[in-house]
Parts: sequence; structure tokens; C-alpha cells
Amino acid sequence: MPKVTSSPALPPSYEAGLQELEQLLGQLESGQLPLDQLLTHYQRGAVLLQFCREKLQAVEDQIKVLDDGQLKTWAPE
Repeated sequence: MPKVTSSPALPPSYEAGLQELEQLLGQLESGQLPLDQLLTHYQRGAVLLQFCREKLQAVEDQIKVLDDGQLKTWAPE
């Protein structure tokens, strides 16, 4: 029976996600990881990249609301 592994939780903040992503990139660029770890690190990096992009987009959307002079409740889509 294949081993089922759960993916690591998302970071608590954009800054934590960015820090983890930078660490993963450093490890990937070092060229010292075994092939199976390369794939795992790449997949985690893709998740972190999406997480960071979504956080940035949410902030950009909030700024647009504020820039338009609208004072209203904002909720991410």
C-alpha cells in the first residue's frame, strides 16, 4: 500500500512563506540535493509561490479599494 503523506501546512504569514521559499531556492540552486528531494522541494516551492502571490494580490486589491476613496468592507474572492 502506498504511503500517504500530508503536505506541510501553509505558513502563518507572507513573510514566513517568503523566507521558506528563499531557503528552498537556496537548497535547489546548490545542486547538492538527491533527485527525490529536488522534486519534493520544487513542489513545496510551487505551493509557497502561489501562497505568496495570493497574499500580495489580496493586499493590492485592498489598496485599490482604499485608493478609490471607498470605505467598505473588503473580502478576498
